[in-house]
Amino acid sequence: MIYKDSSKPTKERVEHLLGLMTLEEKAGQLIQNFGWQAYEYKDGKINFAESFKEQVKNGGIGSLYGTLRADPWTGVTLESGLSPREGAEAVNEIQRYAVENSRLGIPILIGEECSHGHMAIGATVFPVPLSMGSTWNVDLYREMCRAVALETRSQGGAVTYSPVLDVVRDPRWGRTEECFGEDPYLISEMAVASVEGLQGESLDRQDTIAATLKHFVGYGSSEGGRNAGPVHIGMRELLEVDLLPFKKAVEAGAKSIMPAYNEIDGVPCTTNRVLLEDLLRSEWGFDGMVITDCGAIDMLAAGHDVAEDGMDAAVQAIQAGIDMEMSGEMFGKYLVKAVREGKLDVEVVDRAVRRVLTLKFELGLFENPYADPKRAEEVIGSDKHKELARQIAGEGIVLLKNESRTLPLSKTSGTIAVIGPNADAGYNQLGDYTSPQPKDKIVTVLDGIRSKLAGEPNRVLYAPGCRIKGDSREGFEYALSCAEQADTVVLVLGSSSARDFGEGTIDLRTGASKVTENAWSDMDCGEGIDRISLQLSGVQLELVQEIHKLGKPIVVVYINGRPIAEPWIEENVQAVVEAWYPGQEGGHAVADVLFGDVNPSGRLTISIPKHVGQLPVYYNGKRSRGKRYLEEDSQPLYPFGYGLSYTEFAYSDLRIEPEVISANEEAVVSVTVTNVGHLSGAEVVQMYVSDVASKVTRPAKELKGFKKIRLTPGESREVSFKVGREQLEYIGFDHKPVVEPGQFKIFVGKHVNDGHSVELSVQEEK
Repeated sequence: MIYKDSSKPTKERVEHLLGLMTLEEKAGQLIQNFGWQAYEYKDGKINFAESFKEQVKNGGIGSLYGTLRADPWTGVTLESGLSPREGAEAVNEIQRYAVENSRLGIPILIGEECSHGHMAIGATVFPVPLSMGSTWNVDLYREMCRAVALETRSQGGAVTYSPVLDVVRDPRWGRTEECFGEDPYLISEMAVASVEGLQGESLDRQDTIAATLKHFVGYGSSEGGRNAGPVHIGMRELLEVDLLPFKKAVEAGAKSIMPAYNEIDGVPCTTNRVLLEDLLRSEWGFDGMVITDCGAIDMLAAGHDVAEDGMDAAVQAIQAGIDMEMSGEMFGKYLVKAVREGKLDVEVVDRAVRRVLTLKFELGLFENPYADPKRAEEVIGSDKHKELARQIAGEGIVLLKNESRTLPLSKTSGTIAVIGPNADAGYNQLGDYTSPQPKDKIVTVLDGIRSKLAGEPNRVLYAPGCRIKGDSREGFEYALSCAEQADTVVLVLGSSSARDFGEGTIDLRTGASKVTENAWSDMDCGEGIDRISLQLSGVQLELVQEIHKLGKPIVVVYINGRPIAEPWIEENVQAVVEAWYPGQEGGHAVADVLFGDVNPSGRLTISIPKHVGQLPVYYNGKRSRGKRYLEEDSQPLYPFGYGLSYTEFAYSDLRIEPEVISANEEAVVSVTVTNVGHLSGAEVVQMYVSDVASKVTRPAKELKGFKKIRLTPGESREVSFKVGREQLEYIGFDHKPVVEPGQFKIFVGKHVNDGHSVELSVQEEK
């Protein structure tokens, strides 16, 4: 059998197998069912659902989604879920059944969620992408992706639905936490690192998985910041901004793409042939698989209303370039019927099947579809990955304010009151795509501070004060009494993306956990949780204001998934720390920064407004968008790229050589950076390009280079950036990249509003 012969070229194997398949078997390969519904784990044994066995017998199943996913949606809990070893064994039984009980023995593609770690019990929970972006450390993110790929593949997962490459334009959007930020250049750098880290040098290894780029495209630019809302954007901006990270990731070799739910100019991404066929495949040369988001085909007939019914929706989607449907509902019901009724050409089905089979061959699933339970037990949640999670969280923390050097805190003297709804709420510091966690696995901020002062437990007082949401102030009195006894107050505030994991709630007067008849949900962020405000939910601001009356030094630590706009806090507290959702080791990472064991080096990848009414405030908007409102100017509270350190960095000797180039030549911009402070630290050196005059309107500045460097006190280093076609081009009138002759200003500094510039002249080709 040629398709089983690994010595044969992949294309030959695919064509041979395709020629053997019935229409039902072809359609089966384009269906992805919910994996957790395929089996039941009971008394140490896997029992397959009858529906799963029936599908395997009658045509097979192309893929299973979330086979090891655990959360309230799946209903899989810590008690009913599988350990790392058991998960690998379960996937092996699923694969064995599919291979041995189907006519052609085609293995199943196991697809898993891995936005910030594999969404399975026992896996390492890393910081969310917004935190990862704030590290500005591409190499560190690539290392994290390697760790995620290893943990996932060791359990049999072969493809992941990450990275999220959406460019955030309105942070009221609940999925902001899943994104790297508001800048396409930085997102592109992270996108390439993700593909390199997840897919490695070869997909058929036991430590690599296929990356799925999502959401293609414009998903972060939705109307009003509402999830899956319409996107009002022109093709030029789409090409320059939203599509750029996808293009770079495709060039890096990404093997899968997921279209977004939204529409662009009236056309849903799920059926947008211009994007899926003309651009993605014909122009970019993408040869991988395209899979829908869950329920996206249903939306064509019930939501977008561009299809008459389910049959029409399924046919439109596959004709536009969709290869596989997550959930499998519409393809499962209608594809075979559509071909038999003459509504769909079987060649269109064959085209999609080729792409699915090709990915399976490239992943080596026909040679080895099985996981290694022993390895899964060893690598998942390992100490090495735990340390990596702590390092990433530490580098992603952004110090926004540090008046009178309130930070770092002293380890040797003073009492600290740790107060706030996120001080000791483990799930509240994890992102939306999180599995159930044992309590001792998550290090909260309270845990981290207590660990630093382990020999002096009486120096740490704790009170929750209030919840994230709700108007109960019953915890204020206890919180104020703790604050009154303290020398410094650390207020841990923010948001929560925690689904209802059955944790009950806490007693606001004591901080103790308590079980209630109805679990309290504090979720005010995450997928499907969009807001009209960027203020703190509930009575959190009131809590800060009451404690402020005591006159104690206050450090606010934000743990959250989107920017928070609270100017009163900025004006009245001594220090502000942005930690985003820092993952399972987040409490240690925050404590490392608070006590100075880690010098903060995180920088904002998303502008923080003073007020929600300023939106949009992303830094790279057009020059013509105006300067101010009646009540306030249009500048953010904290600009893109901003972040403080416990040391100081000075920039000098900025220069460019040569000062005149042609469109196809390069110049080099150099600057000397010196640590003029008394502590070692890391600086993110940022380069921005400004086109002085252009035929098409341009942003005032665009990030086109960055480097994170570490310097000891007194140390200097020269940092250089290349400036050439890629840094200077824009999308012209014909929607093609062009470098226009003229003057450019090149800025180098600490953030977008900092730094000096040099001028570069681009001459016409002679």
